[in-house]
Amino acid sequence: MKRKITLFIAAAALSGAALAAAAFGDASSASPLPVSKGAIVALRSTALGSVLVDARGHTLYLFEKDKRGRSACYGACATYWPPLFSTTKPRAGKGVHASLLGVTKRANGNRQVTYAGHPLYRFIADKKAGQTGGEGLTNFGGAWDVVAASGRAVEPSASDSGGSGGYGGGYGGGYGG
Repeated sequence: MKRKITLFIAAAALSGAALAAAAFGDASSASPLPVSKGAIVALRSTALGSVLVDARGHTLYLFEKDKRGRSACYGACATYWPPLFSTTKPRAGKGVHASLLGVTKRANGNRQVTYAGHPLYRFIADKKAGQTGGEGLTNFGGAWDVVAASGRAVEPSASDSGGSGGYGGGYGGGYGG
């Protein structure tokens, strides 16, 4: 019985420590996905057209608040919008221009993948490959957009918005498959 209580207390302490680190630290270092050795950036067809995705097929986004290739997304922002990290040179998948791939150093020293000078992020609510739920959201002081192979933000047409008329921005307010 004592062993079960000890295991329960240890598990609770580890959970509490992880929550505290995410709440009070630079959440970009507590990303739910590990830092990859050489991140792969590829193209995938979605409801918004062909967009950049990571190695697992999850949509990649740019943050319009980022300036001069530097991330403006830290803390809680990086919890909801985990940066795409790479410890080595990122690799281009099919349809991606290798010349547009790069990295920028974050405040904590981690290397975030960039494309056409834009730091790249995932959206925590995109659970399945190809989902684009973060498109057009305005969280943490700026707009979020999926990225085309050209390096430009994909701007959906009115027919892609699901009839929302452009409303519904904020966490979880996007549409996607």
